[in-house]
Amino acid sequence: MSEKMELPKGWEKEKVKNVAVSIQYGYTESSSKDIIGPKFLRITDIQDFKVNWNEVPYCAITEEEKNKYLLQDGDLVFARTGATVGKSFLIKGNIPESIFASYLIRLRFPKSVNDKYVWYYFLSPIYWLQIIDKQVGTGQPNVNGTKLGHLEIIIAPLPEQHRIVAKIEELFSSLDKGIESLKTAQAQLKTYRQAVLKWAFEGKFTNENIKEGELPECWKWVKLGDIAEVFIGSTPSRKNLNYWNGEINWISSGEVSFCNIYATREKITQQGLQNSSCKIHPPDTVIIAMIGEGKTRGQAAILKVDASHNQNTAAIRLSKAFLPKLLYYYFVYTYEKNRGIGSGNNQKALNKERVKFFDIPLSPLSEQYAIVAEIEKRLSVCDKMEDSIAQSLKQAEALRQSILKKAFEGKLVPQDPNDEPASVLLERIKAEKEKSHPAKKTKKS
Repeated sequence: MSEKMELPKGWEKEKVKNVAVSIQYGYTESSSKDIIGPKFLRITDIQDFKVNWNEVPYCAITEEEKNKYLLQDGDLVFARTGATVGKSFLIKGNIPESIFASYLIRLRFPKSVNDKYVWYYFLSPIYWLQIIDKQVGTGQPNVNGTKLGHLEIIIAPLPEQHRIVAKIEELFSSLDKGIESLKTAQAQLKTYRQAVLKWAFEGKFTNENIKEGELPECWKWVKLGDIAEVFIGSTPSRKNLNYWNGEINWISSGEVSFCNIYATREKITQQGLQNSSCKIHPPDTVIIAMIGEGKTRGQAAILKVDASHNQNTAAIRLSKAFLPKLLYYYFVYTYEKNRGIGSGNNQKALNKERVKFFDIPLSPLSEQYAIVAEIEKRLSVCDKMEDSIAQSLKQAEALRQSILKKAFEGKLVPQDPNDEPASVLLERIKAEKEKSHPAKKTKKS
Protein backbone atom coordinates (compact mmCIF):
# COMPACT_ATOMS: atom_id res chain seq x y z
CA MET A 1 0.00 0.00 0.00
CA SER A 2 1.30 3.44 -0.86
CA GLU A 3 2.86 5.19 2.12
CA LYS A 4 1.65 8.53 0.66
CA MET A 5 -2.00 7.61 1.13
CA GLU A 6 -3.42 9.67 3.97
CA LEU A 7 -6.14 8.08 6.05
CA PRO A 8 -9.13 10.02 7.35
CA LYS A 9 -9.10 10.96 11.01
CA GLY A 10 -10.00 8.02 13.21
CA TRP A 11 -9.03 5.40 10.60
CA GLU A 12 -6.17 2.92 11.00
CA LYS A 13 -4.01 0.64 8.86
CA GLU A 14 -3.27 -2.80 10.28
CA LYS A 15 -1.87 -6.09 9.05
CA VAL A 16 -4.49 -8.68 8.17
CA LYS A 17 -2.97 -11.21 10.60
CA ASN A 18 -3.55 -8.77 13.48
CA VAL A 19 -7.23 -8.35 12.63
CA ALA A 20 -8.23 -11.82 11.44
CA VAL A 21 -9.17 -14.43 14.03
CA SER A 22 -7.63 -17.14 11.85
CA ILE A 23 -5.92 -17.71 8.50
CA GLN A 24 -6.36 -21.32 7.40
CA TYR A 25 -5.61 -23.48 4.35
CA GLY A 26 -8.36 -25.74 3.04
CA TYR A 27 -8.75 -29.50 3.16
CA THR A 28 -6.94 -31.82 0.73
CA GLU A 29 -9.20 -34.52 -0.68
CA SER A 30 -10.75 -35.66 -3.95
CA SER A 31 -14.22 -34.38 -4.79
CA SER A 32 -17.14 -36.65 -5.61
CA LYS A 33 -20.58 -36.24 -7.12
CA ASP A 34 -21.85 -38.82 -4.62
CA ILE A 35 -23.12 -37.63 -1.25
CA ILE A 36 -20.26 -39.08 0.80
CA GLY A 37 -19.80 -36.13 3.15
CA PRO A 38 -20.24 -32.35 3.22
CA LYS A 39 -20.12 -30.07 0.19
CA PHE A 40 -16.55 -29.38 -0.97
CA LEU A 41 -16.08 -25.78 -2.13
CA ARG A 42 -13.30 -25.33 -4.71
CA ILE A 43 -11.89 -22.34 -6.60
CA THR A 44 -13.75 -23.40 -9.74
CA ASP A 45 -17.09 -23.33 -7.92
CA ILE A 46 -16.79 -19.57 -7.40
CA GLN A 47 -17.86 -17.76 -10.58
CA ASP A 48 -18.75 -14.07 -10.89
CA PHE A 49 -18.84 -13.73 -7.09
CA LYS A 50 -21.47 -16.45 -6.86
CA VAL A 51 -21.61 -20.12 -5.92
CA ASN A 52 -24.24 -22.49 -7.28
CA TRP A 53 -24.34 -24.75 -4.24
CA ASN A 54 -26.40 -27.33 -6.13
CA GLU A 55 -23.41 -27.90 -8.41
CA VAL A 56 -20.76 -28.07 -5.66
CA PRO A 57 -19.50 -31.67 -5.20
CA TYR A 58 -18.96 -33.58 -1.97
CA CYS A 59 -15.96 -35.14 -0.25
CA ALA A 60 -15.17 -37.74 2.38
CA ILE A 61 -13.95 -36.43 5.74
CA THR A 62 -14.03 -37.56 9.37
CA GLU A 63 -16.31 -35.79 11.82
CA GLU A 64 -13.33 -34.45 13.76
CA GLU A 65 -11.64 -33.05 10.65
CA LYS A 66 -14.91 -31.67 9.31
CA ASN A 67 -15.32 -29.36 12.29
CA LYS A 68 -11.96 -27.74 11.49
CA TYR A 69 -12.99 -26.81 7.97
CA LEU A 70 -16.73 -26.11 8.21
CA LEU A 71 -17.69 -22.86 6.52
CA GLN A 72 -19.92 -20.42 8.31
CA ASP A 73 -21.55 -17.04 7.75
CA GLY A 74 -18.89 -14.30 7.53
CA ASP A 75 -16.01 -16.52 6.38
CA LEU A 76 -13.93 -15.06 3.57
CA VAL A 77 -12.21 -17.53 1.23
CA PHE A 78 -9.35 -16.61 -1.11
CA ALA A 79 -7.97 -18.31 -4.21
CA ARG A 80 -4.30 -18.81 -3.42
CA THR A 81 -3.08 -20.04 -6.81
CA GLY A 82 -3.87 -20.10 -10.51
CA ALA A 83 -5.48 -17.57 -12.83
CA THR A 84 -7.85 -16.30 -10.11
CA VAL A 85 -5.19 -15.86 -7.41
CA GLY A 86 -6.23 -13.26 -4.87
CA LYS A 87 -9.93 -13.35 -5.69
CA SER A 88 -12.20 -13.71 -2.69
CA PHE A 89 -15.72 -14.79 -1.83
CA LEU A 90 -17.76 -13.98 1.27
CA ILE A 91 -19.88 -16.76 2.76
CA LYS A 92 -23.26 -15.25 3.67
CA GLY A 93 -26.56 -16.63 4.86
CA ASN A 94 -27.61 -20.24 5.13
CA ILE A 95 -25.51 -22.59 3.02
CA PRO A 96 -25.37 -26.40 2.86
CA GLU A 97 -22.95 -28.07 5.25
CA SER A 98 -19.67 -27.31 3.46
CA ILE A 99 -15.92 -27.35 3.86
CA PHE A 100 -13.34 -25.65 1.64
CA ALA A 101 -10.63 -27.16 -0.55
CA SER A 102 -6.86 -26.84 -0.24
CA TYR A 103 -6.36 -24.22 -2.98
CA LEU A 104 -8.46 -21.82 -0.92
CA ILE A 105 -7.43 -19.90 2.18
CA ARG A 106 -10.07 -18.98 4.75
CA LEU A 107 -9.88 -15.73 6.69
CA ARG A 108 -12.20 -15.45 9.66
CA PHE A 109 -12.68 -12.02 11.21
CA PRO A 110 -14.14 -11.05 14.60
CA LYS A 111 -17.84 -10.24 14.78
CA SER A 112 -16.91 -6.71 15.86
CA VAL A 113 -15.89 -5.98 12.23
CA ASN A 114 -18.46 -5.63 9.44
CA ASP A 115 -17.71 -8.65 7.27
CA LYS A 116 -19.09 -6.99 4.13
CA TYR A 117 -16.84 -3.99 4.73
CA VAL A 118 -13.86 -6.35 4.88
CA TRP A 119 -14.92 -8.16 1.70
CA TYR A 120 -15.43 -4.93 -0.24
CA TYR A 121 -11.95 -3.91 0.84
CA PHE A 122 -10.60 -7.13 -0.69
CA LEU A 123 -12.33 -6.22 -3.95
CA SER A 124 -10.85 -2.72 -4.06
CA PRO A 125 -7.90 -1.53 -6.20
CA ILE A 126 -6.07 -0.66 -2.96
CA TYR A 127 -6.04 -4.35 -2.06
CA TRP A 128 -5.19 -5.51 -5.59
CA LEU A 129 -2.10 -3.32 -5.73
CA GLN A 130 -0.85 -5.24 -2.71
CA ILE A 131 -1.83 -8.70 -3.91
CA ILE A 132 -0.06 -8.20 -7.24
CA ASP A 133 3.06 -7.13 -5.38
CA LYS A 134 2.91 -10.17 -3.07
CA GLN A 135 2.40 -12.82 -5.76
CA VAL A 136 5.13 -15.44 -5.86
CA GLY A 137 5.82 -18.26 -8.27
CA THR A 138 7.22 -18.13 -11.77
CA GLY A 139 5.08 -20.69 -13.58
CA GLN A 140 1.83 -20.20 -11.66
CA PRO A 141 1.35 -17.14 -9.44
CA ASN A 142 0.27 -17.79 -5.87
CA VAL A 143 -0.15 -16.04 -2.55
CA ASN A 144 0.33 -18.06 0.61
CA GLY A 145 -1.22 -17.55 4.01
CA THR A 146 1.83 -15.79 5.42
CA LYS A 147 1.90 -13.20 2.67
CA LEU A 148 -1.84 -12.75 2.89
CA GLY A 149 -1.49 -12.14 6.61
CA HIS A 150 1.12 -9.44 6.02
CA LEU A 151 -1.13 -7.42 3.71
CA GLU A 152 -2.47 -4.19 5.16
CA ILE A 153 -6.16 -3.61 5.66
CA ILE A 154 -7.75 -0.22 6.24
CA ILE A 155 -10.04 -0.15 9.27
CA ALA A 156 -12.64 2.59 9.59
CA PRO A 157 -14.67 3.26 12.76
CA LEU A 158 -17.39 0.60 13.04
CA PRO A 159 -20.38 2.95 12.50
CA GLU A 160 -18.66 4.29 9.41
CA GLN A 161 -18.06 0.73 8.18
CA HIS A 162 -21.83 0.22 8.25
CA ARG A 163 -22.45 3.49 6.39
CA ILE A 164 -19.82 2.63 3.77
CA VAL A 165 -21.32 -0.82 3.16
CA ALA A 166 -24.81 0.65 2.81
CA LYS A 167 -23.61 3.27 0.30
CA ILE A 168 -21.57 0.74 -1.72
CA GLU A 169 -24.55 -1.58 -1.96
CA GLU A 170 -26.86 1.26 -2.97
CA LEU A 171 -24.50 2.31 -5.78
CA PHE A 172 -23.72 -1.27 -6.82
CA SER A 173 -27.42 -2.11 -7.01
CA SER A 174 -27.97 0.68 -9.53
CA LEU A 175 -24.81 -0.30 -11.41
CA ASP A 176 -25.80 -3.98 -11.53
CA LYS A 177 -29.19 -3.12 -13.02
CA GLY A 178 -27.43 -1.25 -15.81
CA ILE A 179 -25.01 -4.14 -16.39
CA GLU A 180 -27.89 -6.62 -16.46
CA SER A 181 -29.60 -4.54 -19.16
CA LEU A 182 -26.38 -4.42 -21.20
CA LYS A 183 -25.90 -8.20 -20.93
CA THR A 184 -29.52 -8.76 -21.94
CA ALA A 185 -28.88 -6.61 -25.02
CA GLN A 186 -25.76 -8.70 -25.75
CA ALA A 187 -27.80 -11.91 -25.61
CA GLN A 188 -30.46 -10.40 -27.87
CA LEU A 189 -27.82 -9.43 -30.42
CA LYS A 190 -26.47 -12.97 -30.40
CA THR A 191 -29.96 -14.30 -31.07
CA TYR A 192 -30.48 -11.74 -33.83
CA ARG A 193 -27.17 -12.69 -35.47
CA GLN A 194 -28.26 -16.30 -35.66
CA ALA A 195 -31.65 -15.26 -37.00
CA VAL A 196 -29.96 -13.22 -39.76
CA LEU A 197 -27.96 -16.26 -40.84
CA LYS A 198 -31.03 -18.50 -40.65
CA TRP A 199 -33.00 -16.16 -42.93
CA ALA A 200 -30.02 -15.97 -45.30
CA PHE A 201 -29.69 -19.73 -45.76
CA GLU A 202 -33.44 -20.23 -46.00
CA GLY A 203 -33.44 -17.84 -48.98
CA LYS A 204 -35.65 -15.24 -47.30
CA PHE A 205 -33.43 -12.31 -48.24
CA THR A 206 -33.76 -12.95 -51.97
CA ASN A 207 -37.09 -14.75 -52.29
CA GLU A 208 -40.66 -14.18 -51.15
CA ASN A 209 -43.17 -16.55 -49.59
CA ILE A 210 -40.70 -19.28 -48.72
CA LYS A 211 -42.34 -22.20 -46.96
CA GLU A 212 -40.79 -23.26 -43.68
CA GLY A 213 -38.35 -26.13 -44.21
CA GLU A 214 -38.22 -25.75 -47.99
CA LEU A 215 -35.58 -24.18 -50.24
CA PRO A 216 -36.48 -21.61 -52.90
CA GLU A 217 -36.77 -22.68 -56.51
CA CYS A 218 -33.37 -22.94 -58.23
CA TRP A 219 -31.77 -23.82 -54.87
CA LYS A 220 -30.64 -27.33 -54.00
CA TRP A 221 -28.76 -29.22 -51.33
CA VAL A 222 -25.28 -30.42 -52.31
CA LYS A 223 -22.37 -32.00 -50.48
CA LEU A 224 -19.43 -29.70 -49.86
CA GLY A 225 -17.22 -32.20 -51.65
CA ASP A 226 -19.30 -31.65 -54.82
CA ILE A 227 -18.36 -27.96 -55.01
CA ALA A 228 -14.92 -27.89 -53.37
CA GLU A 229 -11.60 -29.65 -52.86
CA VAL A 230 -10.73 -30.41 -49.25
CA PHE A 231 -7.09 -30.61 -48.13
CA ILE A 232 -5.72 -31.76 -44.78
CA GLY A 233 -2.61 -29.91 -43.63
CA SER A 234 0.68 -31.09 -42.21
CA THR A 235 3.39 -30.06 -39.75
CA PRO A 236 7.05 -30.14 -40.83
CA SER A 237 9.34 -31.88 -38.35
CA ARG A 238 9.95 -29.67 -35.32
CA LYS A 239 13.34 -31.30 -34.86
CA ASN A 240 14.72 -29.85 -38.07
CA LEU A 241 15.33 -26.15 -37.51
CA ASN A 242 15.85 -25.63 -41.23
CA TYR A 243 12.11 -26.19 -41.72
CA TRP A 244 11.03 -23.26 -39.54
CA ASN A 245 11.27 -19.45 -39.34
CA GLY A 246 11.01 -19.06 -43.10
CA GLU A 247 8.72 -16.88 -45.21
CA ILE A 248 5.77 -19.22 -45.87
CA ASN A 249 2.72 -18.59 -43.67
CA TRP A 250 1.71 -21.66 -41.65
CA ILE A 251 -1.58 -21.85 -39.72
CA SER A 252 -2.23 -23.78 -36.51
CA SER A 253 -5.76 -24.72 -35.46
CA GLY A 254 -5.67 -22.22 -32.60
CA GLU A 255 -5.52 -19.37 -35.12
CA VAL A 256 -8.80 -20.40 -36.76
CA SER A 257 -11.45 -18.44 -34.90
CA PHE A 258 -14.09 -17.00 -37.25
CA CYS A 259 -11.79 -14.38 -38.68
CA ASN A 260 -9.80 -13.28 -41.71
CA ILE A 261 -6.18 -14.47 -41.61
CA TYR A 262 -3.72 -11.82 -42.80
CA ALA A 263 -0.65 -13.19 -41.02
CA THR A 264 0.34 -16.29 -39.02
CA ARG A 265 2.22 -16.76 -35.78
CA GLU A 266 4.67 -19.22 -37.37
CA LYS A 267 6.25 -19.53 -40.79
CA ILE A 268 7.97 -22.43 -42.51
CA THR A 269 10.75 -22.54 -45.09
CA GLN A 270 10.63 -23.84 -48.64
CA GLN A 271 12.63 -26.83 -47.40
CA GLY A 272 10.00 -27.49 -44.71
CA LEU A 273 7.28 -27.31 -47.33
CA GLN A 274 9.06 -29.77 -49.64
CA ASN A 275 9.80 -32.26 -46.85
CA SER A 276 6.22 -32.51 -45.61
CA SER A 277 2.79 -32.91 -47.14
CA CYS A 278 2.11 -29.20 -46.66
CA LYS A 279 0.52 -27.29 -49.51
CA ILE A 280 0.24 -23.56 -50.07
CA HIS A 281 -3.31 -22.29 -50.53
CA PRO A 282 -4.28 -18.97 -52.12
CA PRO A 283 -6.36 -16.13 -50.66
CA ASP A 284 -10.10 -16.86 -50.36
CA THR A 285 -9.40 -20.44 -49.26
CA VAL A 286 -11.67 -21.29 -46.32
CA ILE A 287 -9.96 -22.97 -43.34
CA ILE A 288 -11.91 -25.00 -40.77
CA ALA A 289 -10.54 -26.32 -37.46
CA MET A 290 -11.19 -30.03 -36.96
CA ILE A 291 -10.21 -30.77 -33.36
CA GLY A 292 -10.63 -29.25 -29.92
CA GLU A 293 -13.03 -29.87 -27.06
CA GLY A 294 -13.13 -26.13 -26.34
CA LYS A 295 -14.51 -23.72 -28.90
CA THR A 296 -11.90 -24.41 -31.60
CA ARG A 297 -13.45 -27.34 -33.45
CA GLY A 298 -15.84 -26.17 -36.17
CA GLN A 299 -14.59 -22.58 -36.31
CA ALA A 300 -13.57 -21.19 -39.69
CA ALA A 301 -11.45 -18.48 -41.26
CA ILE A 302 -10.81 -17.02 -44.71
CA LEU A 303 -7.26 -16.69 -46.00
CA LYS A 304 -6.23 -13.23 -47.11
CA VAL A 305 -2.67 -14.34 -47.88
CA ASP A 306 -1.02 -17.42 -49.32
CA ALA A 307 -0.61 -19.93 -46.50
CA SER A 308 -0.10 -23.54 -45.51
CA HIS A 309 -1.69 -25.15 -42.45
CA ASN A 310 -1.40 -27.99 -39.95
CA GLN A 311 -3.05 -31.41 -39.88
CA ASN A 312 -5.70 -30.28 -37.38
CA THR A 313 -7.29 -28.03 -39.99
CA ALA A 314 -8.84 -28.49 -43.42
CA ALA A 315 -8.38 -26.11 -46.34
CA ILE A 316 -11.41 -25.78 -48.60
CA ARG A 317 -10.87 -24.52 -52.15
CA LEU A 318 -14.27 -23.77 -53.67
CA SER A 319 -15.28 -23.98 -57.30
CA LYS A 320 -16.66 -20.83 -58.92
CA ALA A 321 -20.15 -22.04 -58.07
CA PHE A 322 -19.92 -20.94 -54.42
CA LEU A 323 -18.58 -17.77 -52.77
CA PRO A 324 -15.96 -18.25 -50.02
CA LYS A 325 -17.62 -15.59 -47.84
CA LEU A 326 -20.95 -17.37 -48.06
CA LEU A 327 -19.37 -20.67 -46.99
CA TYR A 328 -17.66 -18.85 -44.12
CA TYR A 329 -21.02 -17.48 -42.93
CA TYR A 330 -22.58 -20.91 -43.36
CA PHE A 331 -19.95 -22.33 -41.01
CA VAL A 332 -20.79 -19.58 -38.51
CA TYR A 333 -24.47 -20.54 -38.82
CA THR A 334 -23.87 -24.30 -38.45
CA TYR A 335 -21.06 -24.03 -35.89
CA GLU A 336 -22.80 -25.86 -33.03
CA LYS A 337 -24.03 -28.60 -35.36
CA ASN A 338 -20.59 -29.10 -36.93
CA ARG A 339 -18.91 -29.32 -33.52
CA GLY A 340 -21.14 -32.30 -32.71
CA ILE A 341 -20.26 -34.23 -35.86
CA GLY A 342 -16.75 -35.17 -34.74
CA SER A 343 -16.05 -38.44 -32.99
CA GLY A 344 -13.30 -39.91 -30.88
CA ASN A 345 -12.79 -41.36 -27.42
CA ASN A 346 -10.44 -38.76 -26.00
CA GLN A 347 -10.95 -35.75 -28.23
CA LYS A 348 -13.71 -35.34 -30.76
CA ALA A 349 -12.53 -34.46 -34.26
CA LEU A 350 -13.78 -33.80 -37.72
CA ASN A 351 -11.94 -35.38 -40.63
CA LYS A 352 -11.65 -34.91 -44.39
CA GLU A 353 -14.55 -37.17 -45.28
CA ARG A 354 -16.88 -35.60 -42.73
CA VAL A 355 -16.03 -32.12 -44.01
CA LYS A 356 -16.65 -33.19 -47.62
CA PHE A 357 -19.99 -34.66 -46.53
CA PHE A 358 -21.35 -31.36 -45.09
CA ASP A 359 -24.72 -30.44 -46.60
CA ILE A 360 -24.62 -27.02 -48.29
CA PRO A 361 -27.59 -25.04 -49.71
CA LEU A 362 -26.48 -24.08 -53.23
CA SER A 363 -28.14 -20.99 -54.69
CA PRO A 364 -27.56 -19.12 -58.00
CA LEU A 365 -24.38 -17.04 -57.92
CA SER A 366 -26.26 -13.77 -58.38
CA GLU A 367 -28.27 -14.53 -55.23
CA GLN A 368 -25.12 -15.44 -53.32
CA TYR A 369 -23.71 -11.95 -53.83
CA ALA A 370 -26.99 -10.41 -52.68
CA ILE A 371 -27.15 -12.69 -49.64
CA VAL A 372 -23.58 -11.88 -48.56
CA ALA A 373 -24.29 -8.15 -48.91
CA GLU A 374 -27.43 -8.44 -46.80
CA ILE A 375 -25.67 -10.51 -44.12
CA GLU A 376 -22.79 -8.04 -43.86
CA LYS A 377 -25.08 -5.00 -43.78
CA ARG A 378 -27.04 -6.41 -40.86
CA LEU A 379 -24.11 -7.90 -38.96
CA SER A 380 -22.11 -4.67 -39.26
CA VAL A 381 -24.89 -2.95 -37.30
CA CYS A 382 -24.62 -5.72 -34.69
CA ASP A 383 -20.85 -5.22 -34.53
CA LYS A 384 -21.22 -1.51 -33.80
CA MET A 385 -23.83 -2.16 -31.12
CA GLU A 386 -21.71 -4.88 -29.52
CA ASP A 387 -18.66 -2.59 -29.49
CA SER A 388 -20.75 0.07 -27.77
CA ILE A 389 -22.05 -2.43 -25.19
CA ALA A 390 -18.54 -3.78 -24.53
CA GLN A 391 -17.30 -0.23 -23.96
CA SER A 392 -20.19 0.47 -21.59
CA LEU A 393 -19.42 -2.70 -19.62
CA LYS A 394 -15.78 -1.63 -19.27
CA GLN A 395 -16.92 1.78 -18.04
CA ALA A 396 -19.26 0.11 -15.55
CA GLU A 397 -16.41 -1.99 -14.14
CA ALA A 398 -14.20 1.12 -13.96
CA LEU A 399 -16.98 2.89 -12.06
CA ARG A 400 -17.25 -0.06 -9.66
CA GLN A 401 -13.54 0.16 -8.91
CA SER A 402 -13.80 3.94 -8.51
CA ILE A 403 -16.58 3.49 -5.95
CA LEU A 404 -14.46 1.02 -3.97
CA LYS A 405 -11.40 3.24 -4.14
CA LYS A 406 -13.32 6.23 -2.81
CA ALA A 407 -14.88 4.07 -0.11
CA PHE A 408 -11.50 3.12 1.38
CA GLU A 409 -10.06 6.60 0.98
CA GLY A 410 -12.88 7.91 3.17
CA LYS A 411 -14.50 9.86 0.31
CA LEU A 412 -17.72 7.92 -0.18
CA VAL A 413 -19.73 8.86 2.94
CA PRO A 414 -19.40 11.77 5.39
CA GLN A 415 -17.56 11.17 8.63
CA ASP A 416 -19.19 11.53 12.01
CA PRO A 417 -16.91 13.07 14.67
CA ASN A 418 -18.86 11.18 17.34
CA ASP A 419 -17.78 7.79 15.95
CA GLU A 420 -15.51 5.76 18.18
CA PRO A 421 -12.08 5.75 16.44
CA ALA A 422 -10.81 2.60 14.78
CA SER A 423 -7.89 2.43 17.21
CA VAL A 424 -10.35 1.56 20.01
CA LEU A 425 -11.90 -1.14 17.81
CA LEU A 426 -8.46 -2.61 17.08
CA GLU A 427 -7.63 -2.70 20.80
CA ARG A 428 -10.89 -4.53 21.41
CA ILE A 429 -10.06 -7.01 18.66
CA LYS A 430 -6.59 -7.55 20.11
CA ALA A 431 -8.08 -8.25 23.54
CA GLU A 432 -10.61 -10.68 22.05
CA LYS A 433 -7.88 -12.54 20.18
CA GLU A 434 -5.69 -12.79 23.28
CA LYS A 435 -8.62 -14.11 25.27
CA SER A 436 -9.39 -16.73 22.60
CA HIS A 437 -5.72 -17.70 22.14
CA PRO A 438 -3.87 -17.00 25.41
CA ALA A 439 -0.10 -17.00 25.16
CA LYS A 440 1.58 -20.09 26.58
CA LYS A 441 3.34 -19.57 29.89
CA THR A 442 7.00 -20.48 30.06
CA LYS A 443 8.44 -22.40 33.01
CA LYS A 444 10.65 -20.42 35.38
CA SER A 445 14.08 -21.85 35.84
